[in-house]
Amino acid sequence: MPPFRLNNRYFLVRAGESQYESLGVINTNPVAKTSVDNGLSENGKRQTVRAALELKKMGACDGSCWIWPSITQRAYQAAEVIASVNKIDRSHIVPEYSFLDARGLGAYEGKALDSVTEVALLFTAEVLKQVYASDGLSPNIKPPPIDDGTPNESVEDVFVRVTQLMSILETQYSGDTVIIVSPDSDNLTVLQAGLVGLDLRRHRDLSFSPGEVRFVDEKSIPEYKKPASNVYKCYNPPN
Repeated sequence: MPPFRLNNRYFLVRAGESQYESLGVINTNPVAKTSVDNGLSENGKRQTVRAALELKKMGACDGSCWIWPSITQRAYQAAEVIASVNKIDRSHIVPEYSFLDARGLGAYEGKALDSVTEVALLFTAEVLKQVYASDGLSPNIKPPPIDDGTPNESVEDVFVRVTQLMSILETQYSGDTVIIVSPDSDNLTVLQAGLVGLDLRRHRDLSFSPGEVRFVDEKSIPEYKKPASNVYKCYNPPN
């Protein structure tokens, strides 16, 4: 259900492409999230600079702002670039240690066919196609599990995480601007779907490309309608 209202102004940012992503590697195991290979690729750095400049153009940090990135390497690197371009002190970067982890894809973790990048990229695209096809059927379907510690998360699992994050932000700040930096698209699409009241099965319709920036427009959040009371009034009582 959409929130009654938001206490803060929010911008959603997907970090630029990681080195893993540039090679067609699916890497969602939290153990590897601070690895150098999870950092921004050369293309990802360019995407991130464009995102930072877009935020500046949008006036996201006019006055001040708080930047909440996942501790995942590429997201934190993106936050540092955003802070630098927008002249925000590093003390306003608040790393998030779990609620913004990339969606765990379970047994789909890893790379296809050794180091053949083109084939690996095609394999990754096919895997994601399967994941999103399942998402379209139910928000509770999980990717196949694996025993290496990689989570296998459904859309509903992701929704629980991002809802907890928003609860923290809405409690901790009031009247501030918060830039949320995610390593992947799913955290942001599920969050935005929840905010605007879109069926979670359709979260993919809101897909973020690497380095994309989006302002959360409160006007797009449906007006809260108070549920009907359980107390019923009899308009024609017996004599």
